Amino acid sequence: MFKHAIVRLPAPNFADGLTTVDLGIPQFDEVLRQHESYCHALRKCGLQITVLDAELEYPDSTFVEDTAVITPGGAILTRPGAPSRQGEVAAIRPALSKYYPDLREIIVPGTLDGGDICEADEHFFLGVSHRSNEEGTRQLAAYLASHGYASSVIDVLGMTTILHLKSGISYVGDNTMVVMEEMAEDPSFSSYNLIKVSPEESYAANCVRVNDRVLIAGGYPLLEAALIEHGFDPLLLDMSEFQKMDGGLSCLSLRF
Repeated sequence: MFKHAIVRLPAPNFADGLTTVDLGIPQFDEVLRQHESYCHALRKCGLQITVLDAELEYPDSTFVEDTAVITPGGAILTRPGAPSRQGEVAAIRPALSKYYPDLREIIVPGTLDGGDICEADEHFFLGVSHRSNEEGTRQLAAYLASHGYASSVIDVLGMTTILHLKSGISYVGDNTMVVMEEMAEDPSFSSYNLIKVSPEESYAANCVRVNDRVLIAGGYPLLEAALIEHGFDPLLLDMSEFQKMDGGLSCLSLRF
């Protein structure tokens, strides 16, 4: 059960961040409204939230998930693959060190974004992407092994439809993986019950199990129905403005 979350307010220059999609310019008033709704949803799920101030120097910094990987045994600071985001790690350290005083970190030449890491109970899937390299995943795998966790690597470098591994998969508990159809045949997921996300709803594959609820992006009725059919309780949130900047539900918080 999660008890805490760390989030960071979007900065007024949020639209100056990195994106690989062409969905228009985020409307900042709506960005703030959607972020507040997200925070409200986390509180509704029983979490105490630390809300950090906006960081004008880092337009992408509201996507705090990319700055750290948290496990029940400890936390490790990442080293984002985009040079413009690497300063976000130092900015998150003070908030995270209150809960994890023995923070480790990914070091040069490794790069790692938290969005490439999918925790599935005692196993971690580590994505090699344009943001996370083999050395970064090697360092994380060693850290996880030292805490008793197994891991395996999934290469998503060749995929043009997703930025991070968790853009395409989400573990929602009860041995169930939500996975976009393009990745559903990967043998790495053969032991899981799969909820396949159709191509027209692929953005919704990034969902988040938070205690008794599953947070999903609103506007994707097929996935919503599938989750209900499998016994889950979805909580819908509007994510349109964050989608414009390659952001998903998991990106907006560190949960522990």
